[in-house]
Amino acid sequence: MSRDRLSLNTATCKHLTLAECVEVAKAAGLGAVGPWRDRVAEVGAAEAARIIHDAGLRVSTLCRGGFLTARDDAAAEAALADNRAAIDEAATLGTKELVFVVGGLPSGFAGMGIDHTPADDEDKDLVAARQRVADRVGILAPYARERGVRIALEPMHPLFTADRGVLTTIAQSLAIATDHPADVVGVVVDTYHVWWDPDLEASIAQAGAEGRISSYQICDWTLPLAANTLNSRGYPGDGHIDFPTISRWVAEAGYDGDVEVEIFNEEIWSRPGAEVVETIARRYEELVKPFL
Repeated sequence: MSRDRLSLNTATCKHLTLAECVEVAKAAGLGAVGPWRDRVAEVGAAEAARIIHDAGLRVSTLCRGGFLTARDDAAAEAALADNRAAIDEAATLGTKELVFVVGGLPSGFAGMGIDHTPADDEDKDLVAARQRVADRVGILAPYARERGVRIALEPMHPLFTADRGVLTTIAQSLAIATDHPADVVGVVVDTYHVWWDPDLEASIAQAGAEGRISSYQICDWTLPLAANTLNSRGYPGDGHIDFPTISRWVAEAGYDGDVEVEIFNEEIWSRPGAEVVETIARRYEELVKPFL
């Protein structure tokens, strides 16, 4: 069974280098990889592009841009500059999709190790933080368009609203995206973050009708949550997410791009990369591919 649409996000094999991720992905017959910027930075964007393309693989996405919620003007300008650099990296890598984790409340900056002020520590205004995201996406969109890169807004599970993502649903992400062309701002359907949404089917359908589905990412919601809740993701099939149903909705919405597996899990990170990739490939073949 073809695995050409399957992509390995490098976070799934956190302790492998980019070249090692490319090697295990190619050996397992995957068609793409989705690098994080830390792996790209280790060798530089041009060399990363060479490593991936010489292996005959696509770059499904680049992770990540975002963190746009700062109140402080200097911090906001620094974030915009970093996002322009991420757009440049995506263009060099040859991927259209730059995933944006938009950032949490300023009151969550301290816990994330982000530079902050006493005023930030007291700022819990969720409405204002979401508006800053919309405003700054608007600032970045023309630059992304010039570079042929799409800003892919990733809604985060409400568990991460305070520290990582003030957008929690596809509908909220679409409300920001709608002010921009579909090839400039899109949305990510990440099962881990959106599986709970009672409006998920309708939101996926709307995103598809508007041509805004930038990426379909898969991993499972497993319990109990890890002490570091960020690292609670599991292989598809090990938790509580209905992959056949969500995959069918994504397919019915017209998405025919890569399916990227992004897992944060300490135990999975400890396993050999080839074993991890073979496991995700089998789960994809069982739970996702037949419904696309």
